[in-house]
Amino acid sequence: MLSQEFLQKLRLPDLDDVSQYISSVSTPMLGGELARRSVLLNRDDHLTHFYDDARTMYEFFLRGARVSNNGPCLGSRKPKQPYEWMSYREVMERTENLGSAFLHKGHSKTTDSHIGIFSQNRPEWTISELACYTYSLVSVPLYDTLGTEAIAYIIDKACISTIVCDVVDKVNLVLDCVKDRESSVKTIVLMETPSADLINRGQQAGIHIISLQEMEAIGKANHRQPVPPRPEDMAVICFTSGTTGNPKGAMLTHGNIVSNCSAFIKMTEGDIRWLSDDLNTLKPTVFPVVPRLLNRMYDKIFGQANTSLKRWLLGFAYRRKEAEMMKGIVRRDSIWDWLIFRKVQASLGGRVRLMLTGAAPVSPTVLTFLRAAIGCQFYEGYGQTECTAGCTATMPGDFSAGHVGAPLPCNTLKLVDVPEMNYLAVNGEGEVCVKGPNVFQGYLKDPEKTVETIDADGWLHTGDIGKWLPNGTLKIVDRKKHIFKLAQGEYIAPEKIENVYSRSDAVAQIFVHGDSLQACLVAVVVPDPEFLSGWTKRTLGLEGSYQELCGRAEVKAAILDDMVRLGKEGGLKSFEQVKAVSLHTELFSIENGLLTPTLKAKRNEMRQHFRSQIDEMYAGIKM
Repeated sequence: MLSQEFLQKLRLPDLDDVSQYISSVSTPMLGGELARRSVLLNRDDHLTHFYDDARTMYEFFLRGARVSNNGPCLGSRKPKQPYEWMSYREVMERTENLGSAFLHKGHSKTTDSHIGIFSQNRPEWTISELACYTYSLVSVPLYDTLGTEAIAYIIDKACISTIVCDVVDKVNLVLDCVKDRESSVKTIVLMETPSADLINRGQQAGIHIISLQEMEAIGKANHRQPVPPRPEDMAVICFTSGTTGNPKGAMLTHGNIVSNCSAFIKMTEGDIRWLSDDLNTLKPTVFPVVPRLLNRMYDKIFGQANTSLKRWLLGFAYRRKEAEMMKGIVRRDSIWDWLIFRKVQASLGGRVRLMLTGAAPVSPTVLTFLRAAIGCQFYEGYGQTECTAGCTATMPGDFSAGHVGAPLPCNTLKLVDVPEMNYLAVNGEGEVCVKGPNVFQGYLKDPEKTVETIDADGWLHTGDIGKWLPNGTLKIVDRKKHIFKLAQGEYIAPEKIENVYSRSDAVAQIFVHGDSLQACLVAVVVPDPEFLSGWTKRTLGLEGSYQELCGRAEVKAAILDDMVRLGKEGGLKSFEQVKAVSLHTELFSIENGLLTPTLKAKRNEMRQHFRSQIDEMYAGIKM
């Protein structure tokens, strides 16, 4: 529960005045730019750090070691086995050994500073990253979902000579990338023990393949004192997958990352204790989550309420807990928790005290319900790689939904005119622009793209369209980049329409299409495989397998009707409503090339992939 002491610190008289507090979070700045910043700032400068002794990622690690008194740092386990933990001191020793080996191999802060890390999440990933931070080197994460061509591009763009890989398959992928051409790669460090054949294949390509264990032994024998970075030094180059063209390398400094982390700590001061990534075993108190998982949780809860009595009880329990929540009471020990929501809370480990969602929009209905059902502080954030991660977040005590909160203390936000879409800053609408110490340094060796993204005054142009709400929070309402015109000249932002239609219980994924040669929109819909059968039985009285139901014309018509209904409720104009749908039975995914690694739609690839369905839909529309 939000304490009276916390509210008094914010100079509020009681919980009823939370809305007044939220409305003052964003206040226009002087200078005529209509820019807004967090009220939590008590000085003119943006928040750059929270702890005086933690201004770089290396200092973050040192502070963790000290505060925990050399407590457990990194844990891992095999299936059905208990966790095995390394202490901070053990991790520090390994990072210094590996970092010393990097220096022994010729890497330094000023020469050949980029280290590729090509691995799934595991302790060695973190050790490799910390080794870079300890010696002022720069980590460059690689992802196999980018594909061979993109990985080769990143290796060349960043001039990476050493890559740390977790498994043999990734080593082979790198070797395929550099085959039959000049490459910067000289060393591949494998977290496993490489076979003789793999080592020989590397030698043929002029690449030394060595195990992580051997690499650490080299560093131990040639130990170097840490070379601590400064806040302005580069920490990571994060290549954004992009929906079109080659990946762009966003350059992030230690100061960028620290300011963003510190801003969230400031926003939620007193609430964060420990962070874990295993719900059942470690019973986390902090749980970051993507909206799609929230939608699945919501659908599963209501799917189990399969009688009118159960649905009535669920609705009644939710309304009682929502009423408490709106008064500032957040708890898990009410009678409704014991009777109705205990299983939901147990599925998350039973100890979650803080949840954070972002990366995509979440339905206000879903967010409000789960806030009440789970009984914890539940924040929604907004941002992108180019501003390190987040630039806004909802505030403690604000239980309203349908917005992404107020500016973080580390940055200022403003909206700029997008006249072709009729969004004007004087009306509180426009493209979201961000300025502050969390804004990245630009794209690696790509000045043209950098200038397109960061203007001469240092404002990051996000490409998202926002709207200031009366309480000072920001609502993302549109997307600038993917707009197109219909034949009659109307501008369309398909992602906004997709977000409305995705609220249908029958829809798992959707791709809305249109172009300047057509007068209306069509859509490819992937029905939800978990809930389609229940939905069709409830709405149409039809039963059958997923494939059978997707092939029935009446199911397609019912899904279209439900989407149009939601479109009307969501305020879509008539020309924004789709006129035909095609049902597709395979989920859009990274593996089939239709989604980026950050789960954004690759719209060009989708247009090509579904060209025959699109043509068929337009041919069947009678205008």
